[in-house]
Amino acid sequence: MSTVAVTRLIDAPATRVWRVFTDLPARAAWLSTVDAIEVMTPGPFAPGTVWRETRTMPGDVQVTEEFTVLRCDPPTRFVVASPGIGADYRMTYTLTPVEVGRHRGGTAVTVVQEGAPSAPGGRLLVLVFGGLAARTVEGALRQDLTDLATAAVRPAAA
Repeated sequence: MSTVAVTRLIDAPATRVWRVFTDLPARAAWLSTVDAIEVMTPGPFAPGTVWRETRTMPGDVQVTEEFTVLRCDPPTRFVVASPGIGADYRMTYTLTPVEVGRHRGGTAVTVVQEGAPSAPGGRLLVLVFGGLAARTVEGALRQDLTDLATAAVRPAAA
């Protein structure tokens, strides 16, 4: 299993960050690498919610991933899972209000992505591309959190 963790400070309250992050139909408008979102289940963001994201990856390759919400503790934590090609992924997002210091009133957002091979070929890919894949995932997660920070501080997100 491989794990990648990224944290980003966002100058917006956790409730606003949560609202922006979990508004699935609006995600394609603020995530710079997401081309389309298809919500598969009706209702609010909650355990069992399923959606598909189509992203443009390096090399202009489009990839569609399906995500399922496993756990949801508004406005501080949610966990999603995604079956990949040769590996399954689980991402835990934690939103921690900043209560002291110059960023008081902001939110520290941490995402931890865990990947586990789901097929024999996946184990080989982890061995061959493990470090490169981890750096690629880390870069993508950082970009997503940068995009989230931009969207969450916009006046319209209030």
